[in-house]
Amino acid sequence: MRVLLAGGGTAGHINPAIAIAGYIKSQNPQAQILFAGTPNGMEANLVPKSGYDFAPIEVLGFKRSFSPSDIKHNVKAVSLLAKSGTRAKKIIADFKPDIVIGTGGYVSGPIVRQAKKMGIKTLIHEQNAFPGVTNKLLAKEADAVCLAVAEAQKFMPADANVYVTGNPVRDSILQVDKQTARQKLGLNDNMCILSFGGSLGSNTINKLAADLIEWETTGTKGDINHIHGFGKHGRVNFPALLRDKKIDLEKHPQIKVHDYIYDMDLCLAAADLVICRAGAITLSELQATGKASILIPAPFVSENHQYHNAMVLQNHGAAVVVEDKNYDKDNMINIVKSFYDDKNKLAQYGKNAKSLAILDTTKRIYDIICQLLG
Repeated sequence: MRVLLAGGGTAGHINPAIAIAGYIKSQNPQAQILFAGTPNGMEANLVPKSGYDFAPIEVLGFKRSFSPSDIKHNVKAVSLLAKSGTRAKKIIADFKPDIVIGTGGYVSGPIVRQAKKMGIKTLIHEQNAFPGVTNKLLAKEADAVCLAVAEAQKFMPADANVYVTGNPVRDSILQVDKQTARQKLGLNDNMCILSFGGSLGSNTINKLAADLIEWETTGTKGDINHIHGFGKHGRVNFPALLRDKKIDLEKHPQIKVHDYIYDMDLCLAAADLVICRAGAITLSELQATGKASILIPAPFVSENHQYHNAMVLQNHGAAVVVEDKNYDKDNMINIVKSFYDDKNKLAQYGKNAKSLAILDTTKRIYDIICQLLG
């Protein structure tokens, strides 16, 4: 089996592709795997580190404003797009794949489209509840369209060959229990909140965390545990927020703040309530671990897809969605307090999240691949 995967731009497109490749190799050790991606994107680093060959193809997405810099960017994007078909054809002709898999991002467009022209089986995987532009276009032609959530199907062509497969979830996320995690992290048995805004951080979530920590450290609340990742952009601002509120974390060992959370598997296992953005893979991990959540979708992402992702969980009683523009300190404390005061509500939200989980995504996709290849 020879498999060509194309996807990039964000880890949300790249990590699912790597997970799919890993499962294919586990089931078919003789399988030959090649990744296609942009030479300057995250994929150019992440894919070789995962042990797979990488074929570069230059593609740029289009900007939607008319500023001079964006117009210049779009002129270059048009030029690269015109050349991408030739480069895609060469990659495919040289590798001779049995199937081509696109996992999103602009780079998957020319590869999947060219494969279809050359009579090669194609499959695409969409991670979000609101599909990206590239996948919506490719769905008209792909032999199989794999969706993370059923809600995405209404945005796809009516005649698309759709399967609901979920998003791949890291094995390490599923292998730690709450008690073990809390022992390793030095936390007590009281409610545990985990908050983070990604590797770069989020100003809104950092402000929220500071407000919550102020609330948690005043009065008697049973020593709530709180783990917060403030991110690269919060290294100066977040400690300043705590100083302004006269919070001394040395007096509160159950509150732990870090610039980056490296042991996310432990922290997720320990948490009762998670406060975060609404990236597709993050939400799949919340579902897999059965965690109640307060979701604050990133406001400036393409197609506002994080809002659509978050609303899937809210509509199933698994999360509360608070838009970035609507953040209010008192309202947020009241939401958290409602979970703190009502353990049954906290447990039910977690149970509802767990009911949405799909834990065999890579197997489902592999079975579809085998079906397409006969």
